[in-house]
Amino acid sequence: MKHAAIVGIGAYLPERRLTNADLERMVDTTDEWIVTRTGIRERRIAADHETTSSLGAEAARAALGDAGLGPADIDLIVLGTSSPDHIFPSTAALVQARLGCTCPAVDVMAACTSFIYALQHATSSIESGRAKRVLVIGAEVFSRLIDWTDRGTCVLFGDGAGALVLEASDEAGVLGIELGADGTGADVLTVKAGGSAFPATVERIEAREHLVQMAGSEVFKFAVRVIPEAVRAALASSDLSVADARWFIPHQANQRILDTMADRLGVPHDRVFSNIANLGNTSAASIPLAMNDLYTTGNLRPGDVLALVGFGAGLTWGAAVVRWTKGAR
Repeated sequence: MKHAAIVGIGAYLPERRLTNADLERMVDTTDEWIVTRTGIRERRIAADHETTSSLGAEAARAALGDAGLGPADIDLIVLGTSSPDHIFPSTAALVQARLGCTCPAVDVMAACTSFIYALQHATSSIESGRAKRVLVIGAEVFSRLIDWTDRGTCVLFGDGAGALVLEASDEAGVLGIELGADGTGADVLTVKAGGSAFPATVERIEAREHLVQMAGSEVFKFAVRVIPEAVRAALASSDLSVADARWFIPHQANQRILDTMADRLGVPHDRVFSNIANLGNTSAASIPLAMNDLYTTGNLRPGDVLALVGFGAGLTWGAAVVRWTKGAR
């Protein structure tokens, strides 16, 4: 049986930094309030000419370069996002065109869990023999979905993209994946208007229903409950335990969630990777961006076990266990 292994990784971040001091001039908030409740100090914001597909394509180019591959070498593109360029065509198809690939391309939309769902799709394609190399992308321009008058949400989110190249290998890289969903919690975190249920009418736009609405306390309670369960389940399906993981790489939603995750798993806080202070919540892009940070800073070594975990609207969640086989930077 062939396995999926990571052979390339890349990232892209917009140049503009939006600091807490900037937000103090925009809404009724303070740097202390934001840092205490979220751990965030700044986030990146896409320029007017940038889109989810353009960010995703830049991250993908970096991952292809890291793998020493070209567009013609890719058999499938799977892109996870919550902020597509359009309802259709798919953002993955737009990335495919930007890269000059000719392979199939598909979006996966599971909110902040989208990257883990995309990783599952890509891994299954390789393990089944239907693809040899797959480009997996998490990309967001979430700032276009934010109500910049709502201090409860506008302080949280940022833009960016990360990408992996998976390749068929005799050596197992992706060891186990566990996915979950609970649609009864759909109202906890939503962009209500813009789809077939609630078209984006003038009235709904004036009511700001085309922007993110979130019950923050409910999201927190959901996250701290499902994260440890999902991580343990994915490790168990890989015949591993919490002690075997070198790094825990969660979706970067809130530093308090990350700290609670460490406590409930019984691991030191410094083994739960965090870059939320500088990037904020980048939704589907947060996990590959975190992986890229670890890689480019020389903190990944062959054989390291990584426990990735995402959670978000839907409600959805997912965890993946990866053995790092690529080597050190």
